[in-house]
Amino acid sequence: MKINLKIAVSGAAVMGHCSSDAIEKAREVGREIARLKCVTVTGATTGVPYYSALGAKELKGYSVGFSPATSEKSHLKSYRLPVDAFDVIIYTGADYVGRNVIMTKSADGVIIICGRMGTLHEFATAFEIEKPIAVLEGTGGTADRIRYIMDGPSRGLKREVIFDTDPKRLVDRLVKIISKTKRDNDKIDKQLTPE
Repeated sequence: MKINLKIAVSGAAVMGHCSSDAIEKAREVGREIARLKCVTVTGATTGVPYYSALGAKELKGYSVGFSPATSEKSHLKSYRLPVDAFDVIIYTGADYVGRNVIMTKSADGVIIICGRMGTLHEFATAFEIEKPIAVLEGTGGTADRIRYIMDGPSRGLKREVIFDTDPKRLVDRLVKIISKTKRDNDKIDKQLTPE
C-alpha cells in the first residue's frame, strides 16, 4: 500500500495582517497538495490552515487536523475551532504549543503562509528537526520575515528552505524534495531489513 506524503500547512488563524490574496493562495496550496495525491495536515484551526483544508476538499483531497483540544466538544466550545474541513481530527490535548510540535513532527514537510508567532514556532520546530520547509512569500506576516530570521545568528545549522511566490510551484518543489528524501530513507531501510 502506498503511503501518501503528508504536507503541513502552517499560517495565521487570524488573517487581518495577511496579504489580500492570502485566502486564495492558501486554497490553491490545498488544491495542489490534493492534486499531487498528498495529505493536507493542519492545526485544525481557522484562517490559513482552514482555507488550505477547504482547497484540498475542492479536489476531493484528504485533510488531517491536529487540534489543541482534548475532545471535539472542547475543540468547538472552548477553542471555538471548525471541524467541517477535516476528514480526521486528532485531539492532542496539548494546547497550542504542544499541538504545534506534534503536528509539525507528524508531517513530511511544512509550508508557511503568512503567519504569526505560532507559525514562527512551527517553522522553528521544522527547521530544528530538519523537515523540508517551503515559504510562500508575499503573503505577509511570518512568511515575509523568515529570510531575515534565517540570516541571523544560529548554531551553524543550515537547512534548505524553499522560497516562492507561486503556490503551485512552491508545493511542486517541496514534494520533489520530500520524495527524494523518502527514496534515500527507503535505501537505508532496505539495508537495515534482515533477509
